[in-house]
Amino acid sequence: MNQSALIRPDWTPATIAMMVLGFVVFWPLGLAMLAYILFGERLKGFKKDANNSVDGFCSSFKRKSQRYGRPHFGTGNVAFDDWRDAELARLDEERRKLDEMREQFDEYVRELRRAKDQEDFDRFMRDRNPGGSGSVPGFPAN
Repeated sequence: MNQSALIRPDWTPATIAMMVLGFVVFWPLGLAMLAYILFGERLKGFKKDANNSVDGFCSSFKRKSQRYGRPHFGTGNVAFDDWRDAELARLDEERRKLDEMREQFDEYVRELRRAKDQEDFDRFMRDRNPGGSGSVPGFPAN
């Protein structure tokens, strides 16, 4: 680390002044400055260790997604690999069917809502214009 820097993790007049000012303004700032003075030299190692642990944690997700995705590596047992491929294909087909059914249901619900909204609107127009035909000029009545 550059030892000529004004603010470095050491007991310099600048860091002591910042620590005291931090305690005066807001005590957590002073505490943070004290921690920087005491443990600042270890920050590089801490950052490296934290990055390595996060990278290892995320790489486990990557390995799992490759295991469950289409690109996979064989186990060496041809019969098992064939059975697994057939099961995955069957599950993909089931997923596709479920997605189609969900889309159909969503369309059905949209139509029900549209019909209910139209019915509510027609009722509102009839109540608003009791002597009228119940339709808005320029719009056809259903």
